[in-house]
Amino acid sequence: MIDSKLLEILACPICKSPLRYQKDAQELICRADRLAFPIRDSIPVMLEDEARRLSLEEFDALAK
Repeated sequence: MIDSKLLEILACPICKSPLRYQKDAQELICRADRLAFPIRDSIPVMLEDEARRLSLEEFDALAK
């Protein structure tokens, strides 16, 4: 579980957009860049090289 206060201040390191927490996948999602940043051992890994690109299906599912 990631601290809620930390979630409030974190932003995408690329575009500075707010991030969305995906608890089940342990990822922080940037909708603007369609990237998912992993959370490892309760620590967000906010490196572009570590992020994965969201597929169109995943991105569409986030909108629901």
